Amino acid sequence: MKHCKIWHGRTWHWLVALFLTCLTASVPARAEVELWAAASLADVLDEAIAAWEAEGGERVRANYAATSLLARQIAEGAKAEVFLSADGEWMRWLIDRGRVEGEPHAWAGNTLVLIAPAAAPVVLATLNDLPQALGEGQRLAVADPGHVPAGRYAQAALESLGLWPALQHRLAPLENVRATLQVVAAGDLPLGIVYETDALAEPRVRKVASFPADSHPPIVYWVARVRGGEDAAAAAFLDYLLNRERMRPLFERFGFAPAPGDAELPPAP
Repeated sequence: MKHCKIWHGRTWHWLVALFLTCLTASVPARAEVELWAAASLADVLDEAIAAWEAEGGERVRANYAATSLLARQIAEGAKAEVFLSADGEWMRWLIDRGRVEGEPHAWAGNTLVLIAPAAAPVVLATLNDLPQALGEGQRLAVADPGHVPAGRYAQAALESLGLWPALQHRLAPLENVRATLQVVAAGDLPLGIVYETDALAEPRVRKVASFPADSHPPIVYWVARVRGGEDAAAAAFLDYLLNRERMRPLFERFGFAPAPGDAELPPAP
């Protein structure tokens, strides 16, 4: 009889364990939104995600990198549900490949600036003095103009100001704008071109000058759903990002401007 009691006790524990396993398996996993976004948006989006989750929203997993890298991976079928591009060119590129669901939305604006290490005694009377201020044998840190939006804006600004011939062979092209920021912050290069929001986020650099708004195409971030990432959680999170009243304090805190009301994507080829 004693043996019987031990056997029944073990059976009971086994049945409870089996029941709990089945119960756990029957509860659907909590939705998780895959957000892929330009590296320059990391700070403001981290705050937006924290607020969204604090209000009971589904968990958001953010992947920050160069817009060009993210767009290429999305085009190849990578798992992404919401995409924030640093320019309209790459968003159009994805639309043309059938990877965007619905209409993209202009989300925020930014400014292009020249930065130096915080303690560096760099003074420019005008941006025309940039080649001389750079110093003999030194290179200018920029995001790669060949494919990164921040680099494209930088090249356009330098061309507009007539500085491209003197500087095009003195560039240090980097993988994204945050890499550009860190190289200057570390003192590895004396000057760099980044977004103003990046300069504000890094105390080890200071803004030396701002590029005129008309020296480059308007800096506009675009957001859209990725085709295939069409669940309710992704849709709700996109709606949250598009709520201007919610985003305004974050934009002001991190130095972003509201998206221009007349912003348009580049036309289809």
